[in-house]
Parts: sequence; structure tokens; C-alpha cells
Amino acid sequence: MAEGKQEELRADSPLLVLLELSSEGEGGVAPLVPVDAQPGKVTPGSAVRCFPHRTREEEAGEEEPLLRRSGVPSPKSSSKGRARLSSSDRENLILSSGHSATEELNVILDDIEFADIIHRAEQAIENGVFPERISQGSSGSYFVKDPKGKIIGVFKPKSEEPYGNLNPKWTKYFHKICCPCCFGRGCLVPNQGYLSEAGAYLVDERLGLGVVPKTKVVWLVSETFNYSAIDRAKSRGKKYALEKVPTVGRKFHRIGLPPKVGSFQLFVDGYKEADYWLRRFETEPLPENTRKQLQSQFERLVILDYVIRNTDRGNDNWLIRYESQGEYTEDLEKSSDFQVSKEWADKEPVIKIAAIDNGLAFPFKHPDEWRAYPFLWAWLPQAKVPFSQETRDLILPRISDMNFVQDLCEDLYELFKTDKGFDKATFEKQMSVMRGQILNLTQALKDEKSPIQLVQMPKVVVERSRGGSQGRIVHLSNAFTQTFHCRKPFFSSW
Repeated sequence: MAEGKQEELRADSPLLVLLELSSEGEGGVAPLVPVDAQPGKVTPGSAVRCFPHRTREEEAGEEEPLLRRSGVPSPKSSSKGRARLSSSDRENLILSSGHSATEELNVILDDIEFADIIHRAEQAIENGVFPERISQGSSGSYFVKDPKGKIIGVFKPKSEEPYGNLNPKWTKYFHKICCPCCFGRGCLVPNQGYLSEAGAYLVDERLGLGVVPKTKVVWLVSETFNYSAIDRAKSRGKKYALEKVPTVGRKFHRIGLPPKVGSFQLFVDGYKEADYWLRRFETEPLPENTRKQLQSQFERLVILDYVIRNTDRGNDNWLIRYESQGEYTEDLEKSSDFQVSKEWADKEPVIKIAAIDNGLAFPFKHPDEWRAYPFLWAWLPQAKVPFSQETRDLILPRISDMNFVQDLCEDLYELFKTDKGFDKATFEKQMSVMRGQILNLTQALKDEKSPIQLVQMPKVVVERSRGGSQGRIVHLSNAFTQTFHCRKPFFSSW
């Protein structure tokens, strides 16, 4: 391309260039590559993004739209640190990408540490350390490893969710065929569990709870994932054509299996199912300070589940890490060559809760009476204790602020709209349920109620009125329905 024509191109118009490297290495035009491209990463037939030369004035006046590889943050990101592609843009990028498609799709500008973990997972897959399918559960989920074979996360592809078209486990298939009247959960949006996983972490982070391991939406590709026979046949055919007839193989849009979108949750070490520790605590009572730690962590789990209206919280899908004084001292001695001092030996036990499996949350309506999906933690002794002052001081200032709730809904909107089947009307219903849960939670914390009293409060849905000028709060219970009006549109104030 001539230099004069390059200057005429608009600065905000990225080019997608197909590289065709000549075998002689001479006489051809030098390919255009991105500034941050790594040696050895560019392969024949791959698509890369490049930008025409910009003037310094243009660079200073607008943000750089180049989406860099994961782990390399853009020097000029958006005000909230988010860079998201629409579903159509992602589909086009998949079709036009080569071997390293996921490196362009996994754009994480606001969390370099998480981006580095995803990059290590991609490197492991390239080196033959593939994700391992988890035997438990009714969907296709995978332990993702780093190049050394250590588990670093859990990946749940959208296409392999319980009722997904590529779910490798047959239990839900028979459920759908043999018992269609009880098919799925009628209050949830089908095949959006991966968004629910990421949304639960977003809510946890905004509320400062710290009980959900870091979870984001990523794209990964691996031979161990469940693909259709057609996709595998196409992949084998394209690889064979590239090896035997390189000139033809270079014309393919993509070589290999298509990337899958799903939720990636960081793996937590040293945790066991809550049921194991709860049974043990019945026979071995905890010290008072440790009991308070457990109660505080439990209250944060309650708040998370109640706000997102989790319909699948049993004692097997939340974890507890507990290190007693003896175990803590023993671990320190094993990790060092000297005897642990008395100061370290007297350290208090450590207890922490991790809320995993959040894929069945954010309903667009409250569950029906005959399938209520109750919170199973409501039967625990900890649920009878009123919320502590520490929890009230942490949560009340946030959820009582209308602007905070509005920002939370907007952040969830930015996340959920990336799904190909996103429906704005359904999303507004989901947010109506969540705002109603927040309204109840606010009143329960002010009244110093306990978790069991919280879940017994009437169901509330906060909706937007038809004209958009008023918010409508609808209280739903078994006996009556009441309608109230408030002044704020869409995101109601209380």
C-alpha cells in the first residue's frame, strides 16, 4: 500500500489483513502487522489487526480502538476500564481469526493478573496440557491447567450447559424427553448460566462481599471440549489441506476447532464442601472468635444469594476453608526448615467461605409456589442469628444509595448484552426481581432481622411503569398484591 493512501485512511478504521507469506521471502510486499505482535505468533492465513499511521494530535484527542492481546492493557482505556465486543463482532472475529483466535477475543483491560492466568491457560492448551472434564454435575465443565499441569480455574462453556445443544452428559437429555412438564427452571433464562456465574462475581465485587472466586467470561478452544462431529470433521479436513496443499489451506478463515464462550472461575485451594465442615463443627465447637468469623462469612453468602436470587444453593456448592491452630502450625513447619515460634503457633484459626456454582441465578420472575427452590442454608443454626453490625455497616450504605443500585444494574447490562440471545425486555424483568430483593434486604438490615426472617419476607418486584416517569413497586405474597409508586424512573429509590 502506498504511503499517500495510508495517510488518507481514517484513524478510527482498523484493517483486518490476511497474511500470505511468500516462500522466497523476497520480492513481495512486507505484510502489515500490529506493533505488539510477537515473533513466531503470526502464521500463514491468520488475520491480524493493524492501524494506519496517526498524527500525534489525533492520538491525543481520542481513545485507541486497537484491542490488544490479553494481558497487554491499552494505554487509553474507557472510563470504567471495560472493553467489550458485541456478539456480532465476536462472531466476525472468530470467522476471521487464525490459530490464536482466543488471544483477540479475551480482551481484559482492567485486570492484568486475570489476563495473565488466561494467557497461561492458552499456552498450556497449545503445549498439549488440555482441560480435564469434571465428572460431577449435569453439565460440561472443565478443570483448566497451566503449562505445568496445575489446576488454575474452572471453565463452563455456554454450549455445554445442562440444556445446551452440546452437553456431554445425558441426564438432562433424558430429563427433557421423559419429563417435559418439569423441563428446566421456568424462572430462568435458558443457556445463560455462564453469564450468571460472571454476574454473581460482579455483584459480589460491587458489594464488597469477597465470597465468590474471581469469575469472568472468556473464550477457549481445546480438543477435550465437546464438539459436534461436523466441527471435528471440518477441523481435520482443514488441517489436512494445510499440510498437503498449503496454497489452498491458507484461504481458510480458521484452522482448528471453533472457540467456545463460557465462564472462567479461578480455582480455590484448600477448600472442602460446606457439608463436611458443618457436620464436623457440630461435634467440635469452634472458638468464639472463629465462630464469629464463620458467622460473618455466612452472612455475606446469604446476602449474595438473596440479591441474585440463587435457585441452586445447597451445602454441596459452597465451600469452606478451615485451618485449625494445629494444622496451621504443622503446615508452617513443613514449609520451613526451622521450628515455628510460639508467636506463630498461637495464631488464630483461619476460616473462609467460597460461593461457587452460581449459574442458576438472576431469574426474570420469582419461582412458582410448587417449585420454590428454597435457600437450603436457611435451616442452619447460623441463619437464626440476626445480621451483625459489621455486615450492616458494610452493606446498608451501598444498597440504600439509588446511584449505587443504578450503577450495578448498568454494569450487569454491559455484561449480559454480550450474549447472542440477549433480550432487553427479559433483562429488565431480571433487574426488577433483583431490585425487589435489594429492597427487602435493606429493610431487613435496618430492622436487625436474621437470615431466616429475611427469606420469609413477602416477595417484591420493582418494575418500571409504562410511561417511564415512575417506578412501580409490586409486593407479591400468597394472600395479597399491593402496588406502590415512587418518583424515580426505572431504578427506584427507597
